[in-house]
Amino acid sequence: MSGVARFAVFFVSAFLGLGLTALSLAVSPWWWPPAAIALALTALGAYDLLQRGHSVLRNYPLLGHLRYLLERLRPEAQQYFIERDYDGRPFDRDVRSIVYERAKGTAAEEAFGTELDVYAPGHEFLVHSIAPRPTPETPPTVRVGGPDCTRPYDMALLNVSAMSFGSLSGNAVLALNRGAALGGFAHDTGEGGISEYHLRYGGDLVWEIGSGYFGCRTRDGDFDPGLFAEQAAREQVKCVSLKLSQGAKPGSGGLLPGGKVNAEIARARGVPEGRTVVSPPYHRAFSTPHGLVRFLARLRELAGGKPVGFKLCVGSRREFLAVCKAMRAQGVTPDFVIVDGSEGGTGAGPLEFADHLGRPLTEGLITVHNALTGTGLRDRVKIGASGKVATGADIVKRLIQGADYTNSARAMMFAVGCIQAQRCHTNTCPVGVTTQDPRRARALDVADKSLRVQRFQAATVASALKIMSATGAATAAELRPDMLRRRTDPVTVRSGDQLIEHLSPGALLDGDVPPDWAEDWESADPDRF
Repeated sequence: MSGVARFAVFFVSAFLGLGLTALSLAVSPWWWPPAAIALALTALGAYDLLQRGHSVLRNYPLLGHLRYLLERLRPEAQQYFIERDYDGRPFDRDVRSIVYERAKGTAAEEAFGTELDVYAPGHEFLVHSIAPRPTPETPPTVRVGGPDCTRPYDMALLNVSAMSFGSLSGNAVLALNRGAALGGFAHDTGEGGISEYHLRYGGDLVWEIGSGYFGCRTRDGDFDPGLFAEQAAREQVKCVSLKLSQGAKPGSGGLLPGGKVNAEIARARGVPEGRTVVSPPYHRAFSTPHGLVRFLARLRELAGGKPVGFKLCVGSRREFLAVCKAMRAQGVTPDFVIVDGSEGGTGAGPLEFADHLGRPLTEGLITVHNALTGTGLRDRVKIGASGKVATGADIVKRLIQGADYTNSARAMMFAVGCIQAQRCHTNTCPVGVTTQDPRRARALDVADKSLRVQRFQAATVASALKIMSATGAATAAELRPDMLRRRTDPVTVRSGDQLIEHLSPGALLDGDVPPDWAEDWESADPDRF
């Protein structure tokens, strides 16, 4: 349509709309509402013809808006009407349902057998025993604290993974922390600092520190040892976790626009209110594996001997081996390492980072476990696994693959009401979990949702213990790689010890280096990443 034609349509439609309006005013007030609607549609159609931002609207005025409406409704339509119970992403309906049911305290059983294709390549299953063990009545805990730690902490098998106040609403943080206090498990603060919402109910905290050093930073954004010691001395802070990278966007920093830095967030992070805050992709406090190990030792000293570790999404195996070499050279080890899988991620991140960077949790977890085992350090360092842990089977699989305990973020969000709307980064979360909008956040009832968090955690750990008992394992230490099987094609099933090469203790030190590890071990340099 030519420019002259567009202007002609504009003037004709405007004339008709104005004419209908004038006629309605003269004839009867009953015509005023339809006249107003006609005038509004006329104005919208004219605007569609004249605007230059959307080609669809220029060619199809008014009707073109249906395209944008359907696009907006597509995720909900896909989730509720199209996808099957077992093939949704990131979490399918079956997993979401079991979390909701356990959080509510209702039965989480299903009738008529599995809907999964058990002969499909990639299907995993656990090997049960003819002689199951009795299920423990008391959930076990994991003692976190190496030889240099003077105040170890007993970690639950399932804990709240790192989610900051700011990415979550204040009510969501309150519900998670109160649930942790009721259930006796840990709540990771995320890298956004310790807020008043983390402290109100007294739940145990794992204080996470990222490259922005929120809560312990100088005015210029460097690490402030005095502020760190002051915060770490809080009784609620049981462990300190240094974030090197995360699953959603490994190797990427962050930016919090000044418009979102309100008074509460500014206090928690120790930054000026209303000013944009940048988290660099790297740490200023160190730049080499040796520097990282020394910094961890310094944090533990400043924290009064509390457990200190680091979290990462594994990328280069060589780099992690370089850190292991630095540990051995200096005789210093972290008390724990949290392995985040690339399939994780509650916060917003670039699509390319989420889809194409970092190792998935299985590969990352086995890499860290093997590296620590091969360098003779595994008995000094506990391993936490974080990434799509939502069921008892997930916990058992991660324990088999080398973890000592697990953390969950998105399943805990489901427990407080998340419906997987995937609007976490828009401040328009429909259930008040990931928003700073007070009107939306008030929908999340803290008293009710905290009980759901506690019930979900307890029921999921109980499920994991029942599964362990079914395999014939009385404790997590008795779980073996061959208890996990994976179908590689319709007629072939392999066990975990066949699929993955497991290093023996000290294998990388005594010259018995597997060929697959030799190049990475040789090139790993503790003086550079």
